Amino acid sequence: MRFLFLTLSTFILSFGLIFNAQAQEEESESGLALPRMVSLRSSLINARSGPGSRYPIEWVYKQKGAPVEIIAEFELWRQIRDWEGSESWVHKAMLSGRRFVRVTNPGKNNIYAKPETDAQIIAYVEDGVVGEVDKCPLQSSMCLIKFDNVRGWIARSALFGIYDDEVIK
Repeated sequence: MRFLFLTLSTFILSFGLIFNAQAQEEESESGLALPRMVSLRSSLINARSGPGSRYPIEWVYKQKGAPVEIIAEFELWRQIRDWEGSESWVHKAMLSGRRFVRVTNPGKNNIYAKPETDAQIIAYVEDGVVGEVDKCPLQSSMCLIKFDNVRGWIARSALFGIYDDEVIK
């Protein structure tokens, strides 16, 4: 009897794990992970209240390259969350897989020559500025970012567009 109970329990547990894995894969219609960071492809993107052009425009994004987080998918539409926590829907054609970050730390932020806070400061960047991600090493509190013609290291904590434990090579 005990053997039958253990066998049945193992079967149920295995079935549950398989079902759970399938459900997680189905959460994303594109087959890509959710949530995930992407960037805005254009400097004029309508953000809608729902997944379709029949839904009203809530606001317009005007900063090409700004990072957003995809949190849901429905057919050709992606629900995104921006750096302020606002959620809306945009057409997938308006998003790019290129990785950008937005400085969210208020005021003047240091850009360093090396990934160390005692390294030479080569520039400053204000909040709201968007830069392209070059790399974010494993277990590093800094990322190498290109801001226009300046390339340097900045603290992850000052950025939106990178997950805390994410590695970008």
